[in-house]
Amino acid sequence: MSATHAIAGTGLPPMAYLRCLGGIVRREALRFLNQRGRFFSALVRPLIWLVIFASGFRFVLGVSIVPPYETYVLYEEYVVPGLATMVLLFQGMQSSLSMVYDREVGSMRVLLTSPLPRWWLLTCKLLAGVLVGVLQAYVFLFIAWFWEVRPPPPGYLAVLPALVLAGMMLGALGLLLSARIRQLENFAVIMNFVIFPMFFASSALYPLWRVKEGSLWLWYVCQANPFTHAVELVRFALYGRFEPVAALVVLLALLLFGALAVLGYDPARGVMARRGAAGGPG
Repeated sequence: MSATHAIAGTGLPPMAYLRCLGGIVRREALRFLNQRGRFFSALVRPLIWLVIFASGFRFVLGVSIVPPYETYVLYEEYVVPGLATMVLLFQGMQSSLSMVYDREVGSMRVLLTSPLPRWWLLTCKLLAGVLVGVLQAYVFLFIAWFWEVRPPPPGYLAVLPALVLAGMMLGALGLLLSARIRQLENFAVIMNFVIFPMFFASSALYPLWRVKEGSLWLWYVCQANPFTHAVELVRFALYGRFEPVAALVVLLALLLFGALAVLGYDPARGVMARRGAAGGPG
């Protein structure tokens, strides 16, 4: 098929889709480069935990031999995969925050009225955010290397697909939340009710067997938390291993969150429909 042929159902050539993808990715990259404080703030949170908290908890929260580790590890080495995934979590929420703004007064307000399908626009926004998040996660892993947290060198390459998949799942969750938020002022509340419970009720900071010893119901919550499986997917990949259950759960969560986000941005059902109803005659 020629590159100028229209894609069935849209009447648009494939190059229109590629130009949209390139434009959104380029805009997100420029925003990232122009907002350097955003880059440093994304690293401050995991670095504080690694440098300060991990040093204090080293002798309190010793980690026994659990997969994928083949020997006893220091607490710093255990938490680094979870902190790298936390970078993706905060980036996903930050990207969805910008989506709320762009939807009201920014470029997405125009794009959402274009002939391009909503699912493609959201996918482009998701991929652009994941690109920035993965870059930030690699910078964090590079800094952690100086704290003697040094996974096998092949792990830095093997972890890339895990970071991308985890970042897409968390970004899709952020898009889903942005579809339900009408005002920027409400976003901070949503973040506090989503980010911190997801992060702390997971295996990011402590192994689940310790959670199970302390509270069985909390262990069930951690098992049901998709962030737990994102952390384990990254953890295993960083040490050259594949965790199929974690990969499956993250993939299913991505599909679920992505589908609900697309429905949320459907002008007949989601944000646009609610806004139209609110702005109609009273």
